[in-house]
Amino acid sequence: MRLLVLFFLLAGGALAGEYAVFASGARLHVDRHEADGAKVRLYQGTGFVELNSTVVRSYEAEEYQAPVAEPAALAAPEASAMAIAPLPPTPLELADAAADRYGLPRGLVRIVMAAESGFQPLAISPKGAIGLMQLMPGTAQVLGADPHDPAQNVDAGARYLRDLLEKYNYGLRHALAAYNAGPGAVDKYNGVPPYRETINYISRIEKKLKVAGAIKP
Repeated sequence: MRLLVLFFLLAGGALAGEYAVFASGARLHVDRHEADGAKVRLYQGTGFVELNSTVVRSYEAEEYQAPVAEPAALAAPEASAMAIAPLPPTPLELADAAADRYGLPRGLVRIVMAAESGFQPLAISPKGAIGLMQLMPGTAQVLGADPHDPAQNVDAGARYLRDLLEKYNYGLRHALAAYNAGPGAVDKYNGVPPYRETINYISRIEKKLKVAGAIKP
């Protein structure tokens, strides 16, 4: 399957930024970066994400293109000042977009999101899993994503699920078990580990997929 890359567009920036290219192949648009020994900070607007420097493979400069002012915008600044910013995408819209991006059934990504977080972007599990797709911080770091950003969280979660499906030859039960308990547990038991939480997790998702018609009984 072709390598799929997520581009993040930052609106309203007057200066060209750069792209951080991660070891996974993902590229993240940032304003700038600062290296500090084994750590690197990637700045976006007023915030930043701090990662291990080994996660970032390289940086690519973005060519700056001067904005072209349109006569209508110059003639009526009041109208632009009154423009309403678009609403952020809903969790279901994020799920569908990520499913399409990585060639997954929309119903599968939606149901996994429901099982993981109940569609709550601010969900944090007792074990420290974060956001809509409940990414562990270490997993998010490897995937080059900020787990607190809903769009990055869902994209990384769907990409991780796709990678697990490929790892286990598209065996859904094995992929779901690895998403819940980790690939190490699946590899250790050469299949679904005998954890009640994982077994119930797979069962819930399979039942919802059958109801949705995504898989046959």
